[in-house]
Amino acid sequence: MAGHWTPCNEAELTAGWRLWLELGSCTWPGPDWDGTPAEAVTGLTGLFSTCNEILESYRRSGGPDSAGIIGLVRSMFLAANWTLELWRDDTAPLDAERAALLHGDLAGFAEHAEAVRILLARGGGWSSLPG
Repeated sequence: MAGHWTPCNEAELTAGWRLWLELGSCTWPGPDWDGTPAEAVTGLTGLFSTCNEILESYRRSGGPDSAGIIGLVRSMFLAANWTLELWRDDTAPLDAERAALLHGDLAGFAEHAEAVRILLARGGGWSSLPG
């Protein structure tokens, strides 16, 4: 993902910071993963909720709808939606082929999330922080 993001005000900077933090931990299953695809994508479900909260908070603070953060947050919905829809109700155990497919879907989302994190870090002035 190429591009540039520069926050237009404090509200957008805060929203960007929240998104940057969230994207650091939502992609991969945690240590308590039960081995099912449905459990593997619960972080994406949480991301949807957090992204909605970020947008609502940003709008309540008076941020303009034309701000770049709106597009970055919405891109997370687009990037995660297919993976979430495909796997969220799948509670069958994974075989090697399905595990590879799930991993590929999560890796595709992770790649997008990392690109957004880089944009946010550069534009927000915190690119020296460890990812």
